[in-house]
Amino acid sequence: MLKDIRLKSCIIIILSSSFLAFGLYHVHSLSGVTEGGVLGLNLLLEHWFHISPAITNFVVSAICYLLGLKLLGRVFIIYSFVAATSFSIAYRIFEQFEPLWPELYNMPLVAAILGAVFVGIGTGICVRTGGAICGDDALAMSISHITRLRIEWVYLISDLTVLGLSMTYIPVNRIAYSLLTVIISGQIVGLIQRIKIPDLSD
Repeated sequence: MLKDIRLKSCIIIILSSSFLAFGLYHVHSLSGVTEGGVLGLNLLLEHWFHISPAITNFVVSAICYLLGLKLLGRVFIIYSFVAATSFSIAYRIFEQFEPLWPELYNMPLVAAILGAVFVGIGTGICVRTGGAICGDDALAMSISHITRLRIEWVYLISDLTVLGLSMTYIPVNRIAYSLLTVIISGQIVGLIQRIKIPDLSD
């Protein structure tokens, strides 16, 4: 099984996971603009129960990976384990420092677009490489494979569910910006899967 694991892919996954963790901490967690799926769920749990996403992402994702094990395969699970671990470690490191852009709280449109770039690129590259940073990535890949729906639309459905729950602590006007960020990030993920570039898993 390990002979199919490539060092280049692991490095790409570690970098993309750290890129996403950077954006989630410095943009989403402090701007009042949230994400959907497991990322948004992490922020929801952090708000209500004061549990760091460094912990919740790993636990929730592990459950989702187990659910997708049969369909997605062991190589995918190993890459995803690398991704989830890298995300948790990176997020924990970033938490030790003051936020870089505290003024983003007063600039929700900028936060929505900037956050979408971090999430879309980080997630998209990791998925293209053959892993998943968060459990909903694994579920989205499974559902997309089974239903033949484009992955960005599967993301949108799960994102809307979490955004609905996030209205328990985020004002409605901020939810509108959050909806914008999940739409943009989902489209970026889908674009990265379709553009003609060398296969990152090679």
